[in-house]
Amino acid sequence: MGNTKSSALSKEILEELKSNTKYGEAELCTWYQSFLKECPSGKITKEQFEGIYASFFPGADPTAYARHVFRSFDTNADGTLDFKEYIVALHLTSGGKTLQKLEWAFALYDVDGNGTISKNEIQEIVKSIFNMIPAEDQTKLPEDENTPEKRAEKIWAFFGKKENDKITEGEFIQGVMDNKDILRLIQYDEPQRIKDKLKEKKQ
Repeated sequence: MGNTKSSALSKEILEELKSNTKYGEAELCTWYQSFLKECPSGKITKEQFEGIYASFFPGADPTAYARHVFRSFDTNADGTLDFKEYIVALHLTSGGKTLQKLEWAFALYDVDGNGTISKNEIQEIVKSIFNMIPAEDQTKLPEDENTPEKRAEKIWAFFGKKENDKITEGEFIQGVMDNKDILRLIQYDEPQRIKDKLKEKKQ
């Protein structure tokens, strides 16, 4: 059994994933075989990724959010996710270390990839998150964050920025680490559900 894409995970990628995620060798090798069954080319396209998300949220519209998540993990910007990018995505959205998660969250919100976040970018991501929250659950949200606009305003106000200011990665990470309430506001809070669904698909 050679180290070809069609049969085994290369030792280099295996070692990198073992050291950068919480997953062990046996788990990674099993997932790789499943990954190749679903994606024989060894790559997941944006459309396939959106389809995976759509199956998680049948009563909502996760397309926009899935597109942003895909962009944030497509580190080489080739329009696909390879196995390494996919596993890093799974790790970060379900159990990565706080700093790693916040670095990813910054990349998610930095829509144009210019190294800073604008108020418009926050509004865009928050809106995509709201699309995944069932209408009934939205009615239970606090009055000052029950619309995408209100939630984006609340996040922006926390950072003390003027309308046209920008947030740097350092400011973003420090700000969220200093205030757990902001962490709740910036993320979609059901990563465990996604993780469980992914595991089901791997069975």
